[in-house]
Amino acid sequence: MTNATSETTLRVFVNASPVDVARGATALDCVRAWRVDEADAVQAGKRSITDSRGLAIPPATAAQAGSIYRTVSARGAPVDD
Repeated sequence: MTNATSETTLRVFVNASPVDVARGATALDCVRAWRVDEADAVQAGKRSITDSRGLAIPPATAAQAGSIYRTVSARGAPVDD
C-alpha cells in the first residue's frame, strides 16, 4: 500500500533533522525547508552545504530520498565589518 504523500515527497536529513521536501527539490530547497535563515546564508556565501561525507556540494544538486546534508561555515566568506 502506498501513500500519496510518499509519492510526491522525499525524506532527507539536514543537520540531523528529518525534513520532507517535494520530489525535484535541490539541496538548497532542503536546507530552506529546514531553516530559512540558513538557506539565506548559503545563498549569501556565508555557509556551504556538504554531503554525509563532509564534501561540499553545489546548492543546485538534486535531492534523493535519504540524502544527508550538513551546513558549515564557508571558507573565505566575507566578514561583516
